[in-house]
Amino acid sequence: MDEEKAQQVGQAPQPDSQDLPPSPAKRGDKPMTKGQRQRRQRSVFQYIAILFAAAFLLLLYSFMMERRQYKSYLEQNQEQIDSLQQSASAVQRLDTLYEENAKLKEQVADLEEQLADANDQLDVLPDVISHQEHVLSETCRALDHFWQIDEAYVRGRYSLCRELIQEMEATENGQTPLKDYLPKESTTDNGRFSPYDRYLEIYEALY
Repeated sequence: MDEEKAQQVGQAPQPDSQDLPPSPAKRGDKPMTKGQRQRRQRSVFQYIAILFAAAFLLLLYSFMMERRQYKSYLEQNQEQIDSLQQSASAVQRLDTLYEENAKLKEQVADLEEQLADANDQLDVLPDVISHQEHVLSETCRALDHFWQIDEAYVRGRYSLCRELIQEMEATENGQTPLKDYLPKESTTDNGRFSPYDRYLEIYEALY
């Protein structure tokens, strides 16, 4: 009996043939027909086509989204560029205004300087007018004496001529003698002496 137990322990229990799954041959399955294989292949192709279509739609959707984002990005960049251009234009206008302002300040300074010079000239203008009036008056007196001297000399009235010359040479109270007021240039083109040169000629002839 012990030996039977040992044999039972050493040997694994064998499964019953009724517990094993039936083989394909025993199941009675039949091989697929050509039509079944074609339908099966068509189903696979349709599935793959659907996958490709879905992938394509996803890519197209991604492309459209990327394009939309890119367009929005370009619009934002263009707005920034326009803003920068406007800022640059504003800066240029400010620079132009600064330059024009500086030029205007220079012109104002020049005008103020000219106005100051004009005021200075106005201050001395009465003196200038008075001096010119004096010169004109003395020139008229000198010419009057000169014509009398010339006429007296031509007529041989040398005494009267010398008296008039003395008046022309007189320097009373440090005044300029009348002879210096005689015109020193001739206003005619006949080659005649100027009144001053003619006076000197008569003066040298009598003294």
